[in-house]
Amino acid sequence: MSRRASAFVSIAALAFLTATGAPLASAQDQAFTREIAARARVFSEIGVGVSALKRGAAGRYYILAAPANAVVIYGADGSRVGQIPNANSRGARIMYASDFDLDSEGRLFVVDRGANVVRVFQLDGSPVRTVPLAAPLSVAALSGGEFAATSLRSGQLVSIFDPRGALARTFGDIPAPPAGSERGGLRSPGRLYGDGTGQIYFAFTSLPDPTIRKYDRFGYAAYEISLPASEFKPPREAKQWTTVTIGKSGSAPPTPVIQALAVDPDTQEVWAAIGDELVHFDNDGNRRSAYHTTTKSGAPLEASALLIEHDRILLADDPNGIFDFAFPEPRHAALLAH
Repeated sequence: MSRRASAFVSIAALAFLTATGAPLASAQDQAFTREIAARARVFSEIGVGVSALKRGAAGRYYILAAPANAVVIYGADGSRVGQIPNANSRGARIMYASDFDLDSEGRLFVVDRGANVVRVFQLDGSPVRTVPLAAPLSVAALSGGEFAATSLRSGQLVSIFDPRGALARTFGDIPAPPAGSERGGLRSPGRLYGDGTGQIYFAFTSLPDPTIRKYDRFGYAAYEISLPASEFKPPREAKQWTTVTIGKSGSAPPTPVIQALAVDPDTQEVWAAIGDELVHFDNDGNRRSAYHTTTKSGAPLEASALLIEHDRILLADDPNGIFDFAFPEPRHAALLAH
């Protein structure tokens, strides 16, 4: 694994990873970032507020968008075929969802922030259980009915719940607020994502540099990627960048954050969206390439959700909808035949 420092590990992270024995990830020298344009807009009735986009084992697509009270289901041909909750849900409702995930055994895990719970459904909409969780933010389904979640009220980054919905373990230290920033109120440290194999990826939004840490389900940190914020320039609109309030002196310039992340189901390589850039990492955490994402007419697209498929990338932009991109890099023939 290359150790040249285009991406670097902070001193605090270095101490953490050294203590756990995890290898350090570093990126290759930054390559030229080229522009890729969407081929088409898909799922045309979906527009504002897409926060999660998944594909199930049967080829159906599951989308969470505004008003965030249902996960909408589409067939492989792009036609709408249903939603959850539905008539099978026995009165279960979603008040306001911020995230969801699917597991390989046919369950849907929905973070209902409006009700302070994680709701678990079968894919026919029938309820499995409701797990209380104060101020939940994001979720990743694991095998065997377990799931990982983040919460504003937790003392650690990741909480793992067993198949009965009981808290099994927690791990991951929450970073301290940036020096000089306001400390009042609750601050989200970031969002977690799963890859369908039990690995968990935490994308920090509370650090000055875009940072991803990869864990297994027991809290072992495989690597951490930290990309210098200075490498990223805000798009014209910069919808997804954050502003940090510095004491009474006002606000610092907006800083880039990882606003969406997805894992290639064939290779377990990671794709992360930062502003209108889509950055590709190999499965050791080394940066391979980067792309500016645009519409056909050249307008920048800033991802709020991503889905990596065998032969294409789906990117959701709020409020412009979901767009289809040709895979920008050659795919091995064995992968295309998967």
